[in-house]
Amino acid sequence: MRNIKLTIEYDGSRYQGWSRLGKNESNNTISNKLQEVLRKMTGEFLIELYCGCRTEAGVHAYAQVVNFKTECTMDTEEIKHYLNRYLPMDIAITEVDEVPERFHAQLGVISQTYVYRMTITDVPSVFDRKHTFHCFKVPDKKAMQQAAMLLIGTHDFRNFAASKSDKSTVREIQDIDIYGDDEEMQILICADSFLHNMARMIIGTLLDIGFGSRRKEEIEEIFEGNSAASAPCDPKGLYLQEVRY
Repeated sequence: MRNIKLTIEYDGSRYQGWSRLGKNESNNTISNKLQEVLRKMTGEFLIELYCGCRTEAGVHAYAQVVNFKTECTMDTEEIKHYLNRYLPMDIAITEVDEVPERFHAQLGVISQTYVYRMTITDVPSVFDRKHTFHCFKVPDKKAMQQAAMLLIGTHDFRNFAASKSDKSTVREIQDIDIYGDDEEMQILICADSFLHNMARMIIGTLLDIGFGSRRKEEIEEIFEGNSAASAPCDPKGLYLQEVRY
């Protein structure tokens, strides 16, 4: 049995995330589209996919990492060519590697990095509208950076998650970088892993601080449960940038 690792780039605009399970289960997911093509390629029905990060509905990826086991004898270049030929045009396989049997894209993750892209102009670009968040005024970058410092480190992020969990909600944010100018700004967040909607709720809160509708001191109040986090940011500007192992 071979273990194949894929690096995938995708535009998440029309999909319900990497996967959609439970009562909101959907076939319109990145994983389902990939699974359909892999079944045809290998002739194997039971293809289990393991991903480095489960992106949410509307979120994009520069470098999602996935692995699966197969008896398929095609070489890695043939696999790459086949998948890119038959997958939808908004999903691309950028790398295919045969990896040791013990490699597991979901269990071996050291860190996940998201980047949020924003444009700042009087008139939103019609070409960027699906892939960046548009701001009509410049956020206060300094205030956002000061608030971000309060988020870095190991904390219980249960109040920055959209759904409650019986599992541990303690996570470590390793870095938050906010950079750009008066025309374009980006927020980069690196953590050991993210809770459901955690990245989007953090970004939404930082943006509210940047626009002056919240104070940076409210970060501590959210951790303590005395204040609610802001609504999740618009997913169209959010990209999974890197998964490290």
